Amino acid sequence: MSGEVTRLLARWSGGDDAALNALSPLIYDELHKLAQSSFRGENPGHTLQATAVVHEAFEKLVDADVSFEDRGHFYALAARMMRRLLINHANERRAQKRGGGAPNLTLDEGALGDVGDVGDVELVELGEGIAELEKVDERKSQLIELQYFVGLTFDEMSEMTGLSTSTIDRELRLARAWLKNYLQDR
Repeated sequence: MSGEVTRLLARWSGGDDAALNALSPLIYDELHKLAQSSFRGENPGHTLQATAVVHEAFEKLVDADVSFEDRGHFYALAARMMRRLLINHANERRAQKRGGGAPNLTLDEGALGDVGDVGDVELVELGEGIAELEKVDERKSQLIELQYFVGLTFDEMSEMTGLSTSTIDRELRLARAWLKNYLQDR
């Protein structure tokens, strides 16, 4: 399926609207499954649903003037878009509560490992941490986004990035340690 998605993305980037029609159910369904998996550790009081995040991210990606290189590039941008939407939502909720905290997400141990040991981490702080990590190491930041916000496995990330699974494992361990230190220092 990844080859078909890449071919359809190339056709769509080339201006073929029929390719978007064929591509939409493939990527929308996959994005929805991935978003649902990232929401499984979410606190029950969180008001944003996976479907809403995917729908808005999908609309923004369709409207974006971007030539997608391949499936990996598309999902990297989708991960970044979903992260921004979640952080924007958290900021809006924080502003509405006037002094209240932003909605908390319980980080899934499978996604962020020992960063989850710090307890409930505010999504806004996590987003700031990922943005700071991106300034230091863009590749580690991208891998965290792909794992946490898109829910990809090491094998899927390897296919998308061309990195070996052992390199991905090492990079993610270092990224999680960096994020843990960043979040603890806040």
